[in-house]
Amino acid sequence: MGFMGTHENRIDAKGRVSIPASFRAVLRGGAAEGPVTLVVRPSHKLPCLEGWPVDAFGKLLASLEQLPLFSEDYEDLATTLYAEANTVESDREGRIILPERLARHAGITDTVAFMGLGPSFRIWEPQAADRRHKQAAQNADARKLTLNAVRPV
Repeated sequence: MGFMGTHENRIDAKGRVSIPASFRAVLRGGAAEGPVTLVVRPSHKLPCLEGWPVDAFGKLLASLEQLPLFSEDYEDLATTLYAEANTVESDREGRIILPERLARHAGITDTVAFMGLGPSFRIWEPQAADRRHKQAAQNADARKLTLNAVRPV
């Protein structure tokens, strides 16, 4: 099912924040315990960070292979995706330290909101997360976006 829900956690005195347990389970791919590794990068559309399982980020990057290696499109997308991406590993308790530059991009100071988006998640300053959630709901309503109901076979 991927990453679901919105979870707020405080950053501790050492600059660590705990990844929500349900998110750690997805990042582990079903493994019981231990550290997790993920890719964290700034969103190029919103004032937040994106969190990706390493394999899912790899699949995203594989789409770059469709572009000619030295084309402007390749250069722009590769720079956008790779330049500020960071591989982050948690400690045994599931805590990570967000790189300072990334935290500044998202306006994160002492509390973060982890927002699930299925195959990835976003890390927000909590009030910005609330505003984004409300705006997304308004946008979906204004455009009358719905999902077709899937009937079980």
